[in-house]
Amino acid sequence: MIDQQVSLRGGAARLPVRPRTGRFLVLAAVFVCAACGLVYELELVALASYLIGDSVTQASVVLSVMVFAMGIGSLLAKRLRCHAAVGFGLIEAALALIGGSSALVLYASFAWLGESRHALVGFSLAIGVLIGAEIPLLMTLIQRVDRQDAGGAVADLFAADYVGALVGGLAFPFLLLPMLGQLTGALFTGAVNAAAGGALVLWVFRRDLTPRSRRLLVLANLSVIAVLATATFLVDDFERAARRAVYGDQVRVAVQTGVQEVVLTGTDRDSLGLYLDGRLRVSARDEHRYHEALVHPAMNGPRARVLVLGGGDGLAAREVLRYRDVRSVTVVEIDPAVTRLARTDPALSGLNGHAYRDPRLTAVGADAFTWLRADRHRYDVVISDLPDPGVTASTKLYSAEFYGLVAEALAPRGRLVVHAGPPEARPRTFWTVEASVRAGGLATRPYRIPGRPSGFTASPDRLGGGGGPEDWGFVLAGARAVGEPGLGAGAPVPRSLGESELRDGARAAERLRLPGQVPSTLIHPRYWEEA
Repeated sequence: MIDQQVSLRGGAARLPVRPRTGRFLVLAAVFVCAACGLVYELELVALASYLIGDSVTQASVVLSVMVFAMGIGSLLAKRLRCHAAVGFGLIEAALALIGGSSALVLYASFAWLGESRHALVGFSLAIGVLIGAEIPLLMTLIQRVDRQDAGGAVADLFAADYVGALVGGLAFPFLLLPMLGQLTGALFTGAVNAAAGGALVLWVFRRDLTPRSRRLLVLANLSVIAVLATATFLVDDFERAARRAVYGDQVRVAVQTGVQEVVLTGTDRDSLGLYLDGRLRVSARDEHRYHEALVHPAMNGPRARVLVLGGGDGLAAREVLRYRDVRSVTVVEIDPAVTRLARTDPALSGLNGHAYRDPRLTAVGADAFTWLRADRHRYDVVISDLPDPGVTASTKLYSAEFYGLVAEALAPRGRLVVHAGPPEARPRTFWTVEASVRAGGLATRPYRIPGRPSGFTASPDRLGGGGGPEDWGFVLAGARAVGEPGLGAGAPVPRSLGESELRDGARAAERLRLPGQVPSTLIHPRYWEEA
């Protein structure tokens, strides 16, 4: 054993740099490779959550599969220790190619094949195996360049690895994603990975390489960088083609904000579609039914001050502003880009009746939960027009704690209305929302209306997982018991809803009731169970 260690350390004389310099360069490569590896991991989690939904499940799948694969990679790397330099160089080239192209291939598989789960698992396995093979080979290389005991070498390697992971983890959300986007950010990371791994082997350990292995490494790294550079050059065309495959041919606006991806389709107010993170949020063909059912039952009573949580598209505010006795409307939207589009886009602003021009309306850019905790005003009506409760990221906005804050913000005769998802398709989710509203201290009255009529076609909703709900479910609530939903005295006549349909919807919802549903809380979110 001692003779083997001496032979490994004795090889330092063959290196073109001093042992201390070589050790620093190896640790620098560990740092860069660890940062790149964590970026690949976060990229898979982010894109899987966006394409497939349910971020909890997707993060669990990616992380568990990748950690398992890293163990396999470590075992497989034992066979390469006698050829550590060339083995590490080839592994880094493969990791750069697979990790750098992973986001692009995942998006392509979803756009054209309609499914990305198998690709997600495959990339998690492949990237995990390659990352797991790095450390055993780097351990061999660092002992080649410096006379250091194994314990000290392991400590240095893992320190550089953990610090690199920190930098990669912070660079992804704060640098790569906002500046380059998901696809270009992954391609750029792959190029950096290939350059770092190739430079270390081809310079520091070049005397350990045979002419054939040197040519192989040069060709492999140049080919990988060329492929990634070409993909980066073509990525804009690819994104446009993929969006057309997903959303149709009428994509007008596609922007990645700091919160979500916002896509507008359709050329006029009659064909407009608004997608948030791939889910169809607004379709001009039927949005009036949804927003009329959401707003008008809650307006039956005092309504001078109205709070709209979410609803940055201005469509719920449009219905509220039909009432002349409404004195103020506050719209709390987390993404300023949505409110900006609602103000400036001709089709969307036309659809919302230019609600943002009304002096009674005030727009606030904030998270609804955080804003409610700080706000001290009282409101006659609170309208919760938030993302679907089946989206894991929205669960805190459907929790008992959240509705407790809403109850505190209601005036003595105030009402709350909540979009609670489709009761026909996801009854557990719907009745969990209703139970959570009750847990917040409010009396409830659930109701539903039919969704898109038979034969309805709109822009595809493939990212959201279907062509739209067959029904919409709502929960009307107040500090005291509320009666059957109605349009209220003096309400403008909606285009599609009447008193009888809303009353029938209340009775239909009760027939679907699931007793005994447990409310959702910040500690035990339950909405993603059926998503």
